[in-house]
Amino acid sequence: MKQNLRSWSYSKNKEKDVKEERWFLKNGSKFLKELIADCNGKSIPIRSFSSHQILKATKNFDSSCFVTKEGFYIWYKGEIEDRSYMIKRFSEYKVTDYREGEVYKDIVLSARMSNHNNFLKLLGCCLEFPYPVLVFEFAEHGVLNHRGGITVNGEESLLPLSLRLKIGKEIANALAYLHMAFPKIIIYRDVKPMHVFLDKNWTTKLSDLSFSISLDEGKSQIEAEDVVGTYGYLDPLYFATRLVTEYTDVYSFGVLLMVLLTGRPVYFTVSDGYRVGILGYVKGLYENEKLNEVIDPMMMNDDITSAQILQVEACVVLALRCCKERDEDRPKMIQSSQGSAKHIEVNRE
Repeated sequence: MKQNLRSWSYSKNKEKDVKEERWFLKNGSKFLKELIADCNGKSIPIRSFSSHQILKATKNFDSSCFVTKEGFYIWYKGEIEDRSYMIKRFSEYKVTDYREGEVYKDIVLSARMSNHNNFLKLLGCCLEFPYPVLVFEFAEHGVLNHRGGITVNGEESLLPLSLRLKIGKEIANALAYLHMAFPKIIIYRDVKPMHVFLDKNWTTKLSDLSFSISLDEGKSQIEAEDVVGTYGYLDPLYFATRLVTEYTDVYSFGVLLMVLLTGRPVYFTVSDGYRVGILGYVKGLYENEKLNEVIDPMMMNDDITSAQILQVEACVVLALRCCKERDEDRPKMIQSSQGSAKHIEVNRE
């Protein structure tokens, strides 16, 4: 009897080892192919983690280690060798064959952006699961929610005005880097607060490059096979034509900036019961010369100076410019980044 149990246990363990090896070979070959194509002969070191390390760190992906859920993946936090990490697991049940390439794109581009301070740094991955499990630097203060705030012990925490503007500036920096740092312009395509982490120093860390798309070298636009992104942040021109340009990100950034300043989600219900969009709401206040009402009411309890109110108004004007109907009327991302930085400096004087 004991011999039979030992044989059964050995057989199950052997079966598990074979399955993990099969996943490793499948994931490794795809990952290596994408990485070689992207790196163009340049090495990007990424550490390999075992499934044992990942499962131990996340307590077998237990809810106690859960951070946030987004689309076809879940974020966890965990410790490996006394160091804290953010761990990203793709769902084998939600990643269709059509979306499989986006998993590997996320790995490759995350590795490529790891030298920029405003992207969440990819440190390693584990190939012993149906899809690679990614290991990133730890973000002490978590991820922004749909109102541009953070959650602490299950309760929403208010972010001060100076930090909200700093977050806006650093997101603009990250997007400008995607648009300008490489021969082929990279368009992010899914700008929203829920992709933004904050580290222990409250530095902004943009994550999730799975929907990103590269333009052909020397080209200013590309026709996407399908429209991806998040409703409310999507550029209407992109939605209507499937043409992706750098202004696709500019529009979404403008919406995100409004969310940060107002502390409201992209869609919300006003006092008379009507559901409104953040862009129409802010635009209405601007046209009726009520820009002072844009500021998150929760922040009005603090001592906000007249100079800070002017600063917010300047940022609102920038956000509205980003969301102009015609892309030729919108600023480039680098101009938005410089504009955001200028308004931050005003606050410091």
